[in-house]
Amino acid sequence: MARSYSEILRDVRASVRQLTPAQTQEILAASPETALVDVRETTEWDQGYIVGAIHVPRGNLESLIEAAVPDRNRPIVLYCAAGARSALAARTLAEMGYANVASMSGGFQQWKTHGLAWRLPPRLTAEQKIRYSRHLLIPEVGAEGQAKLLESKVLLIGAGGLGSPAALYLAAAGVGTLGIIDFDTVDLSNLQRQVIHTTDRIGQKKVDSARQTIRALNPDVTVVGHEEMLDAGNVDRIIAGYDAILDGTDTFETRYILNDAAVAAKIPVVHASVFRFEGQLTVFKPYDGPCYRCLYPSPPPPELAPGCSVAGVLGVVPGIMGLLQTNEVIKLLLGIGDSLAGRLLLFDALDGSFQELRLRRDPACPVCSDAAVEARVAGRPLAVPGFGADVPFVLGASPNGPPPSAASPLAGAAGGRS
Repeated sequence: MARSYSEILRDVRASVRQLTPAQTQEILAASPETALVDVRETTEWDQGYIVGAIHVPRGNLESLIEAAVPDRNRPIVLYCAAGARSALAARTLAEMGYANVASMSGGFQQWKTHGLAWRLPPRLTAEQKIRYSRHLLIPEVGAEGQAKLLESKVLLIGAGGLGSPAALYLAAAGVGTLGIIDFDTVDLSNLQRQVIHTTDRIGQKKVDSARQTIRALNPDVTVVGHEEMLDAGNVDRIIAGYDAILDGTDTFETRYILNDAAVAAKIPVVHASVFRFEGQLTVFKPYDGPCYRCLYPSPPPPELAPGCSVAGVLGVVPGIMGLLQTNEVIKLLLGIGDSLAGRLLLFDALDGSFQELRLRRDPACPVCSDAAVEARVAGRPLAVPGFGADVPFVLGASPNGPPPSAASPLAGAAGGRS
């Protein structure tokens, strides 16, 4: 016997747990692990949504829900405009094996009527919705995350082997402002690995060359050029206002200067360095892990840290490490995943292997220790070893210490201008 829509909906509502907007708010506050899923269409979502909701349109529910909420035991509350589609969606999820599903009666309309918090989604242009469409499909990014990227500012120290691939992919991802500090010019020997530059730009300033490529790739991105050498006199001015720093430097002196200023400014630094077939990567996130001085209290002697112009480097290695740096930067900007703070990733291109070493903060570090922070606040910063000081090279942060072949050469080699 045929049944009407109202009859079907009545039976569904009787079989599905119903929550009022007030009850939903209480559950979300008491159980942050609860997934709030909006099953309205995109045009409705664009008119406003409940803060923290995951958007999975009813028309694509069955195909998308497993990616959005893979754990079938995770509590889920569904809502639509008035409560009908969410009830039907709740029954569908129960049939798919989701064990704890409820529907919010009255839907988004009643939520707003009760004066509960909601927001409008970030406004992306039609062109941006197409350009970043693959990001918008990812629940961890979505329109909010993409808007956050567009508002973010990242400083790249160097437009060389590490900075080149990083700049390209940060620009492609839609990071709104890229600062690039590099005083060098494009040389023919750079083109084996510094892929942001081209043959017809030999002799051109690297900052100008990078800006030209980025502008052609993504006009959403603003490039702020700093055609100067990073030093103690300008570092505070240059890094001010940036959300993250991508370190492509190739000298110890610059790294120590950058580290000390970034820790004081509480700006995370994503660091990488390369040597022939090897690379290493970590994140120096102030007070969430060690800083550069914790890892390397003093620089190694020059013979243990030859630059790429002396020792050489396989062109693809800085590309790989630069992209891994980019991944860490994007995670930091979006607040997703687990950063490499407190971990050192070692890469060997010859056997395609990765190793990970645990790092710890040095409780006596003159820059990031509790005593150093207190001294800085009091206006009496602790003295740090001068560059070139006659101090034995020690790898300070790892309990066991990486093998010399990984620690020593890579400590000095990098891709900023190499």
